[in-house]
Amino acid sequence: MLKKSLTAAFAGIALLGATPVLSQGIGHTWFMRGTIVEVGSTGTVVCIGKADGAEVGQVLDVYRIVPHTGPQKGTGPSFHRKEVGEVRIDHVFDDHFAHVTVVSGRPARNDIVELRRNH
Repeated sequence: MLKKSLTAAFAGIALLGATPVLSQGIGHTWFMRGTIVEVGSTGTVVCIGKADGAEVGQVLDVYRIVPHTGPQKGTGPSFHRKEVGEVRIDHVFDDHFAHVTVVSGRPARNDIVELRRNH
């Protein structure tokens, strides 16, 4: 068990030492993709771009992570996703970012966006 933990720790350290270009790709893929990165006077920007298949006109559902209140029940997460609105892609900047218009709700920075799935 300790050997696996140390191996994982060394692998993590090795990834941190990777080139900046590789780090940007990892950051986009694992940490930022699917989030609202800016809400301001110039509009709303999401971290979804050409590399994710984003296209002008697509509607994305917006979710916020909400912590559970009260005592923890069981071993599940202490939070849940709450749908808070929708946005539509207006312009795809590059492989990683797109400008969106709020269709409904009040999306905020760090909210999660996902392409609407037809069920």
